Parts: sequence; C-alpha cells; structure tokens
Amino acid sequence: MVGYRIDRQLSELGEHVRGWRMVLGLTAQQVSERAGTTRDTLRKIETGDPSVSFGKVAQVLRALGVLDQAVDALDPLSSDIGRLRAGSLTKRRAR
Repeated sequence: MVGYRIDRQLSELGEHVRGWRMVLGLTAQQVSERAGTTRDTLRKIETGDPSVSFGKVAQVLRALGVLDQAVDALDPLSSDIGRLRAGSLTKRRAR
C-alpha cells in the first residue's frame, strides 16, 4: 500500500510539472533543452516514472523556474512545527 501512495504522488508531481510547462507555454523540446536532458526523460517525469534520478527532476524544475519554490516548500522553518522544534535542527552526531 505504501508503494501505491508514492506512485500516486509521483504521478501528481509529474502532472504539476506538465502543468507548469503548459502554463509557461513551453514545448517538451524547449524544457528538455533548458534542463540539459532528453524529451524521453521529461516524459518520464511528467508521467511519474520513479526511475528518473532526483537530479534530473531538479534540472527540469530549474528549467521551469520553480526549483526555488520547491526548495523553500521543504524548509522546516517555514512550518509551525519546524519553528517550534528549531532547536533540534542543530547538527548532532547520530547514535
């Protein structure tokens, strides 16, 4: 069941990537060239294929101009719980 949830979320992420491409009026060729990847890789990202490397996804997000937004969305200090537990963000050795 866990795999299903990841697959669904990867598919949704791909739909969002395609949505940004469409909103910006860019072709798959333009985005893949800007990202330094192939159209096939972009197609895989847009369909939620889990075999695509994280780096390739980041390159496509950068080509679409949304990588900074994605990075900011993951900042733990941008959430209430992250700010409440900010003290635990200091580097500690794992035990």
